Amino acid sequence: MVDETRIMVIDDEPLMRITVQDALAADGYKVTTAETAEKGLTLLRENPADILITDLKLPDMDGIQVLEEVKTMNPDTQVIMITAYGSIDSAVTAMKAGASDYLTKPFAMDELLLIIKRLLRMRQLEEENISLRKRVEERYGLEGLVGKSPQMLKIYDLIETVSQTDTTVLINGESGTGKELVANAIHFRSLRKNGPFIKVNCAALPETLLESELFGHEKGAFTGALKQRKGRFEMADGGTLFLDEIGDISFGVQVKLLRVLQERQFERVGGNETLSVDVRLICATQRDLKEEIQKGTFREDLYYRLNVVPVILPPLRERREDILLLADHFVDRFSKKMGKEIVGLSKDAKTLLLRYPYPGNIRELENMVERAAALIKGKVIQAEDLPEEICGGETPVRNICEKIRASKPLSSATRFFEKEYIQSVLEKTKGKKGQAAEILGISRKTLWEKIKELKIEI
Repeated sequence: MVDETRIMVIDDEPLMRITVQDALAADGYKVTTAETAEKGLTLLRENPADILITDLKLPDMDGIQVLEEVKTMNPDTQVIMITAYGSIDSAVTAMKAGASDYLTKPFAMDELLLIIKRLLRMRQLEEENISLRKRVEERYGLEGLVGKSPQMLKIYDLIETVSQTDTTVLINGESGTGKELVANAIHFRSLRKNGPFIKVNCAALPETLLESELFGHEKGAFTGALKQRKGRFEMADGGTLFLDEIGDISFGVQVKLLRVLQERQFERVGGNETLSVDVRLICATQRDLKEEIQKGTFREDLYYRLNVVPVILPPLRERREDILLLADHFVDRFSKKMGKEIVGLSKDAKTLLLRYPYPGNIRELENMVERAAALIKGKVIQAEDLPEEICGGETPVRNICEKIRASKPLSSATRFFEKEYIQSVLEKTKGKKGQAAEILGISRKTLWEKIKELKIEI
């Protein structure tokens, strides 16, 4: 950092300029000097400095005016004010005007060097914080959600609106549609963004462990409870608790969860002390909770407490205009992560990606691109770099891809693949056209038209 740091010194005393320049240059800084404000400002316009050291009293301009001019030109320049006329008033004036620090002549060069190092360290921390905030925003903000389909534009608007409230949110969508991303985006755009964001996968734990995980336990509450343990609700106090797969929790846990939603209070497992929490709850499920209510596996009163603001995420097969946007997003991410120069996808690869139904949704597409990025040796992901299932299940991928590449023009290759793929889906569904149409993401009528057009044998 020292080697890259540019420092400007403006002082009308030749000895002071030379002394400061020599001391800073000896420490590896790039130093430029000027004896007047006019000359210094001219040099700064041509080549901005990271740090400006200026005298408060200059022959042609007041040091405060210099500071204000510099801050107008480059707000990031840090200014150290130096003067032989030190007073509390002048120090306060300089600091209010935007000076980073203040020194009174005479001073030791070690003192100046320490101030410079401290300012550079502060700048480094600021840059790291900005970088961290950017990464958090990219990962958890709306930038982490990719898509321009009408469905996704509505989701973005809903996230923006609900983020500014403390309302309970229920996110519903198939596995891999991005439920956790939406929960993250809501939290990190909310007033609770500086509070904790705690996640629990309710499907991953049995009832007894889930209750302890959520509400904590007292020492001796059960075998193995050797000490008191805080639950996730306590950990999320002042922030957001995200309960994934809420449809999988038992009736017993549902009762306790309902009480927390109603009263914001609970007891740890094995405890009598009533605890209060300030937590925003976001839940997600891939189940149809209304069906679960009919089956008697989910409480209706809890459902209405959770479903204050529903967010329904569409499967990827229903937002096909987003497939290539997502694919390009993942190519860029894994290219950087793996240190490769991957420029994109070939036309054949794009054709395959657009035809696939994605039962695993965005997560499946992400895994496909990651696998391809890891294995390719060139700069463009080709059709043969994609997994076998994308070319129609049991049909060998290399055979189809070879035939596609051999077909000309592209329209012929697309027609060939379309026929092969529809045939494969029909075979998988044993000729059930309704099921096949759903997998293909088209209507039954369109499927019938394709069967006739492509002369597919059933």
